[in-house]
Amino acid sequence: MAVLPAPPDVLEVFLQPGELWFGDEKTRIRTVLGSCVAIVLWHPQRRIGGMCHFMLPSRPRARAGDEPLDGRYGDEAMELLLRELRRTGTGPADYQAKLFGGGCMFGPREGAAAIDVSRRNMEAGRTLLERAGFRLLSHDLGGEGHRNVIFDVWSGDVWLRRAQSAPAVAAPGRPWERPAS
Repeated sequence: MAVLPAPPDVLEVFLQPGELWFGDEKTRIRTVLGSCVAIVLWHPQRRIGGMCHFMLPSRPRARAGDEPLDGRYGDEAMELLLRELRRTGTGPADYQAKLFGGGCMFGPREGAAAIDVSRRNMEAGRTLLERAGFRLLSHDLGGEGHRNVIFDVWSGDVWLRRAQSAPAVAAPGRPWERPAS
């Protein structure tokens, strides 16, 4: 499959933890993930899609009815994505879904709690997609270190670069690649 070139007036969006963006075919969305997880949704016919970057599966306490949804939590980030779908008159069955992140960011000493957060985030991402009715097309989950993720909404391509964590010296970066299905 050929790589589609970027439109001349592409909007570049960088997501911080807890943020979400939904855009059209003139949008590129980027983020960096550690133990966090990103859900990427793409509508191939309309060339629209979005990405969320969540930190935890859900709030540690119940959300008050008047509190706004918070994208730091997977269940609330999914609800925000579903609102975007309703706004565009589309549904989960129309989209391809991709899931990334859940890397262990700490060494063996701090590992138990960190691995649990990573594992819980990965499980939450899969469960949220399944419950909402999305089909998971590809994923890159777990392992060690962080991931750089770029989503080109005009083509649906997601580019990924993994970096291994190291105690004192940064590991060399790996080339950008499309994750396998």
